[in-house]
Amino acid sequence: MKRRLFLKSAIASSAVATAVSAGLLTPSMVFANSASFKDKSDIVSTSVVSAKEGLFKFKAPKIAENGEVVPMTVDASKIKDVTDISFYIKNNSMPLAASFNLSGAHGYVSTRVKMGRTSSVIALVTAGGIITSRTQEVKVTIGGCGG
Repeated sequence: MKRRLFLKSAIASSAVATAVSAGLLTPSMVFANSASFKDKSDIVSTSVVSAKEGLFKFKAPKIAENGEVVPMTVDASKIKDVTDISFYIKNNSMPLAASFNLSGAHGYVSTRVKMGRTSSVIALVTAGGIITSRTQEVKVTIGGCGG
């Protein structure tokens, strides 16, 4: 079995190396650099101001020892018709850290995000067309986004 795993890894690595050298994989193709992500970020930025206090559970650490891997969890599984869950970090250079489209899925997301410095983290849940939010202050001791 180890030989198969080695062969699969070697083939996958050579395919990625070929794609990079051919110019098929470039940093400009990353989703965060796309116009659609910037539009989504602008929409979320305006939604933060008008969002009401949410009744979902939002779990984030009060102190993050490493800003590169800050765990976040939103549990909105008791709310019906959840369509989107987003994480907005005010002091990051790109405030929209993550956005999940959950059409037809349970309202539960657990992820890790990067934080450059201490900031308020806002979890946004869109359910039935209504946007609600919960806020948690997270203190970062070692910066993750160039900090």
